[in-house]
Amino acid sequence: MAKGEGAEHFSATSLLQNKPVSPDGVKLAKHDKKSRLSVCNKLCYAIGGAPYQITGCALGFFLQIYLLDVALVDPFYASIILFVGRAWDAVTDPTIGFLVSRSPWTRFGRMLPWIMLSTPFAVLSYFLIWYVPSFDQGKVIWYLIFYCLFQTLQTCFHVPYSALTMFISSEQKERDSATAYRMTVEVLGTVIGTAIQGQIVGGANAPCNPGDIEGVDASNSSALQLGPNVNISVPHISLTETREAYMIASGVICIMYVLCAVILFFGVREQKDASHLCHRTEKPMSFFQGMRLVMGHGPYTRLVMGFLFTSLAFMLLEGNFALFCSYTLGFRNDFQNILLVIMLSATLTIPFWQWFLTKFGKKTAVYCGISSVIPFMILIVCIESNLIVTYIVSFAAGVSVAAAFLLPWSMLPDVVDDFKLKNPDSRGHEAIFYSFYVFFTKFASGVSLGISTLSLDFAGYITRGCSQPEAVDLTLKILVSPAPILLIIIGLIIFKTYPIDEVTRQGNRKLLQELRDSEQDSETDSTELGSMV
Repeated sequence: MAKGEGAEHFSATSLLQNKPVSPDGVKLAKHDKKSRLSVCNKLCYAIGGAPYQITGCALGFFLQIYLLDVALVDPFYASIILFVGRAWDAVTDPTIGFLVSRSPWTRFGRMLPWIMLSTPFAVLSYFLIWYVPSFDQGKVIWYLIFYCLFQTLQTCFHVPYSALTMFISSEQKERDSATAYRMTVEVLGTVIGTAIQGQIVGGANAPCNPGDIEGVDASNSSALQLGPNVNISVPHISLTETREAYMIASGVICIMYVLCAVILFFGVREQKDASHLCHRTEKPMSFFQGMRLVMGHGPYTRLVMGFLFTSLAFMLLEGNFALFCSYTLGFRNDFQNILLVIMLSATLTIPFWQWFLTKFGKKTAVYCGISSVIPFMILIVCIESNLIVTYIVSFAAGVSVAAAFLLPWSMLPDVVDDFKLKNPDSRGHEAIFYSFYVFFTKFASGVSLGISTLSLDFAGYITRGCSQPEAVDLTLKILVSPAPILLIIIGLIIFKTYPIDEVTRQGNRKLLQELRDSEQDSETDSTELGSMV
């Protein structure tokens, strides 16, 4: 770590203790060593990102099919639950981000207390999302309340955790390395979420109703007879057992959520100098002032808009892929394994994309990584129902998913650094930067999920149907291929205007180092003058 960063810490300490500082080489070397992130620190920090991805993956892949086929919610009301829940979540992100940025410093930092205090309430609300109440009249309200409540509490976890990136180290290289660890664990979290939810639930698929027959009770039947010589096999699994499987899966995920939060809390130290110095010098700023200042920063706006469209593409694919595999491709009993292949592929290729962006730059990684999924999106809707080909396509698509996971969070710190250089007097807005990125992504994903579920309703989706009308198959194909491809193309066009390339990024790094050095020198002079007086 550079000299200015180490000296800045000692200057801050001496100011607090009213002691002169001596910026000798020995002290700087000690602080330099102390400020570096060990592998253990990076792993503990990375593990903290797993709960968001585990729960998010389970909700993203399975909530829609759960509401429609297990909780037996009408598609119209299911679309309302998905849209309102995501929209509410989007609204809470900037609000929580603002509150976090104004939080006082504690002995544990500013970010970590938010994470630990929200965890027990978040796991309780998450568990209740996957519980089917005995009453039917207020079922929609039940899911709406607990879905919104969980999204709010998860925001209290994830926004501080995201902003923590800026406070675990002031060195860009260390932050990038920690982000790579984090993305690897987060993608692994999606694998865990898919495996837990998919394998537990996949072994207890809800029975389907063949054709348009109404009033069929398949809960205790091994076969349904449609005519004298026609039988359709139905798994000997009741709908009650399927619901219990969802609850078991949610209970396991809740336990993992708590364990990851505890590891993060005890394994990561939030640097006091970064947050303390910012709050000691800045004037309190209103929410809307902070929003205007952050959203007025051109590179940030372009980055957010670019990833908004590309993220929407993957969220649209994620939200409808389980239904697509079950009904369009006909892999009702294999869709959870197909999802698992995608996530495993993404996990294995995260280190490759970290190497790629280091070697060729982050903008190049965006173009190559995200666009590589387009041929496979086209192929998946053009081929006949072939399980082996579907597995191959899913593995290849996971490579692009890895890039979509890694790159936004790797590029956001570069934008924050650029903002600091252009607004040297405005500090402590890191949480707002991160929360607004999550805000736009979640709000748009809520709109897309709501529209996609509503589209299925208009197409004539049959709840728990063994087969679906042709209009539903066509709708699912559009939602997993043409629509995501269009969104990806729009996002990549916006990225052409993103101004922070590798040359600019390295230049900003040098300028920030010079700024830290000058601040350290001025604080050292002030401290020595005060001690002489």
